[in-house]
Amino acid sequence: MRRTSLIASSFFSLELAPRTLKSRINAVRPSSDPSYISSLKPSGLLTQYRNQVQQGKLQHDPDQETVAMELEKLLGRLDQYEKDMEEYHVNLANWEKGREDERRKLLMEEAELKQQGGMWDSVNKHRSKFVERWMFRKKTENVESGVGKWVSYLNREKKLDSLVGRRPTAPPAPKGLYIYGNVGSGKTMLMDMFYSATDGIIKHRRRYHFHEAMLKINEHMHKIWKSQVEEKSLQSSVSSWIMNLPFDTKVKEWLAAEERYKQDIQMKNILPAVADKFLIDQRSDQRGASILCFDEIQTVDVFAIVALSGIMSRLLSTGTVLVATSNRAPNDLNQDGMQREIFLKFVAKLEKHCEIVLIGSEIDYRRLIAQRSIDQAHYFWPLNSIAVNKFEKIWCEVTNHLGGQIYTDTIPVMFGRTLEVPNCCEGVARFTFEYLCGQPVGAADYIAVAENYHTVFISDIPNMSMQIRDKARRFITLIDELYNHHCCLFCLAASSIDELFQVSSLKQR
Repeated sequence: MRRTSLIASSFFSLELAPRTLKSRINAVRPSSDPSYISSLKPSGLLTQYRNQVQQGKLQHDPDQETVAMELEKLLGRLDQYEKDMEEYHVNLANWEKGREDERRKLLMEEAELKQQGGMWDSVNKHRSKFVERWMFRKKTENVESGVGKWVSYLNREKKLDSLVGRRPTAPPAPKGLYIYGNVGSGKTMLMDMFYSATDGIIKHRRRYHFHEAMLKINEHMHKIWKSQVEEKSLQSSVSSWIMNLPFDTKVKEWLAAEERYKQDIQMKNILPAVADKFLIDQRSDQRGASILCFDEIQTVDVFAIVALSGIMSRLLSTGTVLVATSNRAPNDLNQDGMQREIFLKFVAKLEKHCEIVLIGSEIDYRRLIAQRSIDQAHYFWPLNSIAVNKFEKIWCEVTNHLGGQIYTDTIPVMFGRTLEVPNCCEGVARFTFEYLCGQPVGAADYIAVAENYHTVFISDIPNMSMQIRDKARRFITLIDELYNHHCCLFCLAASSIDELFQVSSLKQR
């Protein structure tokens, strides 16, 4: 059953690929036009949308207009929210400093008690050996390892609550938007319009595509784990402030152990720590509201479900406003039923903090724009001398315009890796299909290509079927990232886009 479902899922992905690719290759996205983005005003998103329609740059769509209205309402609420969050962060910083100061005072008081003549030593002098043995036996029988530190930690936290008060409560955040609908219905365009309009209103804002976000999450997790290992290997880094205190070595060791235990408790769940670094630059002194624009939310595997659930819960609970797009409604994201309990909590969080809005249009505007495009000379087929000559001519024209010097380069990829680029010229790169999709590379490599080159040439693209489904999936991911980063793409392929994925012939067999 498992193998059957995987094959069925693969067929489904490949059937969608021609439509997605035809929408994206040669498509001119309105949101990628710099003049279009720069014209947006924070208070006039809907007006800008209507102006673009009147100018013929967009085709009027009532569903898109409805979403634009909802996004403009959200923009109107963000100005005051930013001011409220600035005040909240000031109060939070003062609370955190006061709590840490009081916590150290409590630790010092406990250390002084231990320093004063060894409290337990003086008591033991007056105990009979019988009582001492009985106390030892009771301790070993009734107290589990680590419970002493846990109780000590909890008691200290309760005292701090009474001395400093509870953590300040963030002001209620305006509801974000979860926009879903068919491929090419305008979800990403509207989200990008909103993201641009938040410039100057919200200090902390990020826009991620799903693949990029998951890679960032992995990268942050790796850095946090690495930091934990390094801190544990260097005892002084955990408790450097303790070393110069006027206490005995044993008391200092006790203080250091308490400090490490506190850090272990705080870092037990790594996802909140990742969430805190995922959105806001911790080096910045600026404080205020946070906006996360998340394009094409998916739950492709167990890790995606667990990671998104933990990180989104943290962000939404601490006041981040989410504007997200997806091809599916929240409840339909996890059709395979993976980690159902965690997934349902994730959906509940989305529905609590976001308005769920459907773009019901059946029109694929990216495909429509591609068909209307004046310059269609981006996709050459089949692999005969005529198509090859045209492809080579474009390559020479583009590179000659940029100076004509072709060279090999090495670009950085996430997690400290690199990717060699065999042919490039001042922001233009050329690859074969086999080089990019026939070896074990993935989204991180494709993001690196898209971030380093504005124009990409890919040659020798074969017809794809289930026999090379891994290469096909990589190719789809590659196209997604090039499209998401507004790259110009030139292709030399074995057949037309509609015939590139040979799925129906396989089904007939």
